[in-house]
Amino acid sequence: MKVSVSLILSVASIILLPFAWPLPDQPQALDIFHQCLQNHNSPSNPISESIYTPNNSSFQSVLMAYVKNRRFLTAETPKPLAIIAAKDESHVQATVLCAKYSGLKIRIRSGGHDYEGLSYTSTVPFAILDMFNLRSIDIDITNQTAWVQAGATLGELYYKISKKSKFLGFPAGVCPTIGVGGHFAGGGYGNLMRKYGLSVDNVVDAQIVDVGGRILDRKSMGEDLFWAIRGGGGASFGVILSWKIKLVPVPKKVTVFKINKTLEQGATDVVHRWQNVAHTLPEDIFIRAMPMIVNGSRENEKTVAVFFIGMFLGQTKNLMTLVEKNFTELGLQIKDCIEMSWVESAIFWADFAVGTPVDVLLNRPKEAKSSFKSKSDYVKSVISKEGLEKIWKNMIDLDLIMWMQWNPYGGRMSEISESETAFPHRAGNLFKIQYFASWGDQGINVTNRNINKLRDFYASMTSYVSSGPREAFLNYRDLDIGSINSSNQSSFKDAQVYGFKYFKGNFQRLVDVKAKVDPHNFFKNEQSIPSAKY
Repeated sequence: MKVSVSLILSVASIILLPFAWPLPDQPQALDIFHQCLQNHNSPSNPISESIYTPNNSSFQSVLMAYVKNRRFLTAETPKPLAIIAAKDESHVQATVLCAKYSGLKIRIRSGGHDYEGLSYTSTVPFAILDMFNLRSIDIDITNQTAWVQAGATLGELYYKISKKSKFLGFPAGVCPTIGVGGHFAGGGYGNLMRKYGLSVDNVVDAQIVDVGGRILDRKSMGEDLFWAIRGGGGASFGVILSWKIKLVPVPKKVTVFKINKTLEQGATDVVHRWQNVAHTLPEDIFIRAMPMIVNGSRENEKTVAVFFIGMFLGQTKNLMTLVEKNFTELGLQIKDCIEMSWVESAIFWADFAVGTPVDVLLNRPKEAKSSFKSKSDYVKSVISKEGLEKIWKNMIDLDLIMWMQWNPYGGRMSEISESETAFPHRAGNLFKIQYFASWGDQGINVTNRNINKLRDFYASMTSYVSSGPREAFLNYRDLDIGSINSSNQSSFKDAQVYGFKYFKGNFQRLVDVKAKVDPHNFFKNEQSIPSAKY
């Protein structure tokens, strides 16, 4: 994949223009942007077929296709002036250069699971660069690697790997409709992380379009930028086109299980024991604990049940031996265990019925069904039983549809240095928490009330989680922990707030990389990496 020479030559005059181009009004900006794009049309790869404006009958459906959070589907939500659904790498290059020329900002969308909508909303005139058409997957079984374009989903990747080999997999998320572009860049994790680390720990090359419209690979971008996009978020530095990943060995059969314990069945004791052992178990096993609000035994009563969802890279008999030795409190029985192929386990983790055909992994996202808010934490010390009981009570008192995911660390995650990639949350963590609350379309007042409830619950967790900073996970984007105005240039101090939570000691190095590759801060959103001078 090479840079389009004709494109770079045709935009040379654009690149030489001063960056601080006066921002025109929206119609004028769109006209300039559109005309610039048309100047880069070619018979072989016409960009005109990839441009959607509000005048197109398909505009609304294209916009909504990758919006997974209904609270960003309101009439008040800012809409893009255009969507460029790139079908060729040259379309990405042209979009970057023409957005600079016209004064528009761009938001880059490669999957749409973006929790805060930063890939498809903005407070300033903007266009969406949508990557969903760029979804090729080229697997090299001999070298056990693959090139994956940013718009491919995890489900598509898992499916394609399984068609080439029954003994290879890849450590990434358990939701098959997530786009790999943003998932990898933010440090995506899944149920293989204790064995093989994160997705970015298994990336060996990448292609990115920089602010000058050039396509760079690992060699041409340099090790600093390659380091930054592995966990620092790609959208702060350019547009990720594709990733080269290292595939990992998986056995012919894995074992999965899902059991639950209510409070009445001793869930508190089991969770307390889980905290002590889940991160110390052999790296072949991953057991997620998922506390959830459920209906109690009496009418209108709410209680907490904790689901334990696990995967073992091996057969049931070996799993049972391991659990009986280390975690008898779980109460796992042979009847709870199901042996299946690794790709079938991806279907199980996505909550499809056992036996669902594997081609379900090729399904693209469907229309968003609910509004939601999510937050995250890292836990470094065991929470006492008394603390757990307070947490369950606070959950019940919320009067909100809510669950948490507690994902164990240890294994490979404790072996990789905090500075190896931009993703810093490594040794010292027992587990990561995701908080998730959802609701139907009930208006802005209900939305605000429910978000405030989750914020209150998050505040109640303060004494149990990391501090100095209270760490957070970039891929569970959360504007509550700090943000900048997308039109504000004086934002470095504000960026430090979320920067240290997401990246800890790696934040300053990310700022230094940003200053080198995007000194005028073109690639910017409310939680992007700032250039040091802005």
